[in-house]
Amino acid sequence: MDNRINAIYGRQSIDKKDSISIESQFEFCRYELKGGEAKEYKDKGYSGKNIERPDFQRLLKDIQTGLIRRVIVYRLDRISRSIVDFAKLMELFKQYNVEFVSCTEKFDTSTPMGRAMLNICIVFAQLERESIQMRVTDAFYSRCAKGYYMRGRAPYGFDTEPIVMDGIKTKRLIETAEMEYAELMYEMYAEPETSYGDITRYFTENEIQVYGKTLKRGFLAQLLRNPVYVQADMDIYEHFKAQGAKIESPPELFTGDLAVTYTKAGRVRKIFLLSLPTRAVSPRRSG
Repeated sequence: MDNRINAIYGRQSIDKKDSISIESQFEFCRYELKGGEAKEYKDKGYSGKNIERPDFQRLLKDIQTGLIRRVIVYRLDRISRSIVDFAKLMELFKQYNVEFVSCTEKFDTSTPMGRAMLNICIVFAQLERESIQMRVTDAFYSRCAKGYYMRGRAPYGFDTEPIVMDGIKTKRLIETAEMEYAELMYEMYAEPETSYGDITRYFTENEIQVYGKTLKRGFLAQLLRNPVYVQADMDIYEHFKAQGAKIESPPELFTGDLAVTYTKAGRVRKIFLLSLPTRAVSPRRSG
């Protein structure tokens, strides 16, 4: 007699109008049980791009200890949208003699046709995820190219203010009083004999804090490498071009009057100009 139990798993990445709640997923799964009992596992706020989710990992451990007989989900992409991950999970289910049931797709993994259909559907689930990622990336690049600020928290010495561009609400960078200290970091570093340690010690000795804390070398190094402080002149244009970056703004705009920002896709950086005059010196040394 098989004394193992049924398991119901639900996942919801974010709350939105067109997404099905975990409780609704469980209702569909309970109907499949026809009154039977099941242990419930749920992960809210987790993507299906991988299986690193707390309750799903708990489910896998219960499978490996011989507790689970059958895993029931509302739809197979609730478990994973990755072909590789799903293939490994099916091998795990087979190893521990665990049935897999998808309420909406009605798979029977005990037959060759059922397994084939399952593999086809997971291919399309991954395709859907990658298509969504591509649309988000394309929209991000498009908004950057139009001059929208898209890089999260404002760099040190800047703040953001809401504006409307082309009828779309967005933000732009504005300088704050802290820009004086950002400029000081650049001016000191422009001297060949000045090191990171010299700058941090100067700030500490003069009780100059950054975000209410003592200036650290790591923060200083990151700030000095941020192109938003750099005057966008032809030297910078040639610098990024030599690195293989895709420069979205035409070379005639690199007059030294605007600032640079960039976004990254894989190893390729896309360079954009911000409609933002910058007074900071370029992080280049002579010698």
